[in-house]
Amino acid sequence: MARTWSPDSWHTFPAEQQPAWPDDAALLDALKQVSAYPPLVFAGEARNLQVALGHVAAGNAFLLQAGDCAESFDEFSAVNIREKLRVILQMAVVLTYSLGVPVVKVGRMAGQFAKPRSQPFEKVGDLMLPSFRGHIVNNEAANEEARRPNPERLVQAYHQSASTLNLLRAFTKGGFADLNRVHAWTQEFVGSSLEGQRYEDLANEIERALNFMRACGVDTEHNSNLHEVDVFTSHEALILGYEEALTRQDSLTGDWYDCSAHMLWIGERTRQLDGAHIEFLRGVHNPIGCKVGPTATPEFVIELCQALNPARIPGRLTLIARMGANDVEDKLRPLLRAVRDAGHPVVWACDPMHGNTITSTGGRKTRRFEDIVTEIAGFVRAHRAEGTWPGGIHIELTGDAVTECLGGTDALSETDLDDRYQTVCDPRLNGRQSLDLAFRVAELIRSNLNA
Repeated sequence: MARTWSPDSWHTFPAEQQPAWPDDAALLDALKQVSAYPPLVFAGEARNLQVALGHVAAGNAFLLQAGDCAESFDEFSAVNIREKLRVILQMAVVLTYSLGVPVVKVGRMAGQFAKPRSQPFEKVGDLMLPSFRGHIVNNEAANEEARRPNPERLVQAYHQSASTLNLLRAFTKGGFADLNRVHAWTQEFVGSSLEGQRYEDLANEIERALNFMRACGVDTEHNSNLHEVDVFTSHEALILGYEEALTRQDSLTGDWYDCSAHMLWIGERTRQLDGAHIEFLRGVHNPIGCKVGPTATPEFVIELCQALNPARIPGRLTLIARMGANDVEDKLRPLLRAVRDAGHPVVWACDPMHGNTITSTGGRKTRRFEDIVTEIAGFVRAHRAEGTWPGGIHIELTGDAVTECLGGTDALSETDLDDRYQTVCDPRLNGRQSLDLAFRVAELIRSNLNA
């Protein structure tokens, strides 16, 4: 775009979903601390992700973007990170083996602390309180003090992100992700569910393939592709002051990168073409995403592509469709057609979670597993009809045995929701449901490609 960009140029644009920080001096002090800390990720890593996403845009790879709806300060541990990573690795193995293409693994982690809200206030019992905006801003407890935005949480979010990234790098490069250990990724559900047994059968096939390669003289012990994986990080770039504080100029290229994560995305509530979020993200050189809901028009999406990726760089822009199970095919096809005809090399991913949130009779937010599958099925059919590649899925999950989404391999019902409903915000798939979904996605894509 012709107008000048700088890391702080977003200040002159309307910024939606920003907290009402009560103390400007405390906010400036917290942001000053964050800006003085080392970057969380590096420009070269973000460039590597963009190259990988370029392969997705070309139809030669698949994107798996998954993790927490909102990370918690209270449930932060090495075990939680490891189990979440384990589920992502299991899903990636299923998708890679079934689809025959590389899977680009991007976690909603190490920074996914902020959540947009429909209203600035919410009623909790008899109290009218500021809405919970994620642990980077406030706490979910139902009292005035907990709900008051606290800038010190920005600093805590940085430190937790750094620790999470440290563990992710250790797990993915230190042996945990070794393909020879594919059996070790199994969890207790393997022996007690159909999906677990399917995973075990797949693991046996992989083990036989590795043994065959060794018997043919292939050195599998020193091939890094079999022993290490790349798992990139991402989050919604919602709190713009925090993102600006972590924006650095790359010493090799002179380009600006938001070093809070490898990939950032813009949400459905903050994708205004004349808004601060698009102004900020158009200038950083990370791969970026943007949520696109059922109200998006072909004209808007083309303007969005031009604003965020005017140079038409493959892998730079991912459009994340979140249409709802009933609307996805009809709403998505005109957008696919417009982007295809305009020649924009985007990655198309399906977020089947946010358009399918319902309220149970007991008042819990939840999602039906079959609605999630139905939206992905419509997403795949729309791409087949338009001759485009259904490039990926964007889902909320956890490695914990939660009971937050209905259905799936355990046929969870509304009466089960109270057993282990642990999310601080939106309902997530548990490990069994996530593995079930990976098999279902692979089958949907294979059947449509072969139809």
